[in-house]
Amino acid sequence: MKIKDVEFVLSAASAKQFVRDGLPQVAFAGRSNVGKSSLLNRLLQRKKLARTSSKPGRTRMVNYFLVNKRFYFVDLPGYGYAKASKTDRQSWGVLIENYLRESAEDLRLVLLVDAKIEGSPLDGQAFEYFRSLGVAQLVVATKIDRLPRSKRSRSLKKIAERLDLEQVDDILPVSAETGEGIDKLWAELALG
Repeated sequence: MKIKDVEFVLSAASAKQFVRDGLPQVAFAGRSNVGKSSLLNRLLQRKKLARTSSKPGRTRMVNYFLVNKRFYFVDLPGYGYAKASKTDRQSWGVLIENYLRESAEDLRLVLLVDAKIEGSPLDGQAFEYFRSLGVAQLVVATKIDRLPRSKRSRSLKKIAERLDLEQVDDILPVSAETGEGIDKLWAELALG
């Protein structure tokens, strides 16, 4: 995908701030520290558009990026961040739920799962919850470059089991660091 123009539009802290202009939206969800911001930066061919941090839980609002003036990438708050207060975690959960409920019909959701840890129970719960809302999901295994090739298929198999997926082929392995899988992800998103 040729990225000509990327613009940060806004950070929505409530449902009344959500972008509703009819353009397609691709939302990125995942556990805190799964590499959402790094992947967004790689996909958008920018180094610092989405803020990355060594500390998980930095994304706290629904962040919109307008791409080529044709569609949005939406960075959702991460789930499972233990050091945030219970109140903060609950408010992020409500924000994500409101976003997904209001956008479910024309939304594509990319669920990011850390290949290094082979998914977590929270990833399984999130996948099932998103499915219950009727949201079309694409499962992406991030940080695949951090696994030796000999351990990659085992990791993808464990993720498939965790998410109750019928086929390992339903998971797309990617690396924001090396670019592995990025072209395939663009092809799956079919936005070009």
